[in-house]
Amino acid sequence: MIERTHLAIVQQVDQLGTLTQAADALFLTQSALSHAMKKLETQLGVKIWKKEGRTLRLTQAGQSILSLANRVLPQIEHTEQLMSQFSQGQRGTLRIGMECHPCYQWLLKVVSPYLNQWPNVDVDVKQEFQFGGMGALINYDIDALVTPDPLYKRGLVYTPVFDYELVLVVNKSHALAGEKYIKPQQLSDEVLITYPVEVDRLDIFSQFLMPAQCSPRKHKTIETTDIILQMVASNRGVAAMPRWLAEQYEDTLPIASVKLGKQGIDKQIFIGIREAEISIDYVESFLEVAKLR
Repeated sequence: MIERTHLAIVQQVDQLGTLTQAADALFLTQSALSHAMKKLETQLGVKIWKKEGRTLRLTQAGQSILSLANRVLPQIEHTEQLMSQFSQGQRGTLRIGMECHPCYQWLLKVVSPYLNQWPNVDVDVKQEFQFGGMGALINYDIDALVTPDPLYKRGLVYTPVFDYELVLVVNKSHALAGEKYIKPQQLSDEVLITYPVEVDRLDIFSQFLMPAQCSPRKHKTIETTDIILQMVASNRGVAAMPRWLAEQYEDTLPIASVKLGKQGIDKQIFIGIREAEISIDYVESFLEVAKLR
């Protein structure tokens, strides 16, 4: 009884608040929209929304339909886009979400050979602030999620693609540059520069400082890797980075990498894919190319 049109109407009314605006957004007449929903309410035996002044508010039943719409409509739209691309001789578009700021440089090394292998596949990259990580993967806003901190959920598969060590990056003349490894207490007088990520998702805090009940003198956030390392090179602070990334800059900037703790902090980068799509040839190939980089 519930059709795609009903789901779209409920979703638009929830977003816009009125039947008139929803009808305009869906290119329907208001009378056609009203008729369709009254017929559905009769069939289901429930009220889908109620009026509050000029605004419509979803009932509990309406909220259930909205939840279904938010799950199903993105999947339908995604599949329709794929079918359109297939019909035009294209293989599709791989939309990659990045939850790992410093991994952008790594991704560039993956994308170039991948595009050479798959000339009929387009690649689109979304930075973290443009989407909601795992939620974007579940809701079909992206097709692959690059993350150092996978959140496992039914229907998603995470594949580890490379290992790395998180290190402290300091100016070469900094007192910590000569240490074999850094203790948490040694950062209590430092300005710590990180990417603009929640503190509990920053490994330098969650795996190093917080367990020792330590904190830096000041915590500063900067979005771009180049500027962070320029600040470190100018002795304006210290930063935690993957060793492989810091080493790329050591020939051009006066910086040094020091182990965090006696055992170090070892991490992995994962790529998350929806389980139902992991066998698609160009998706599977992306994972294989990523593992080689």
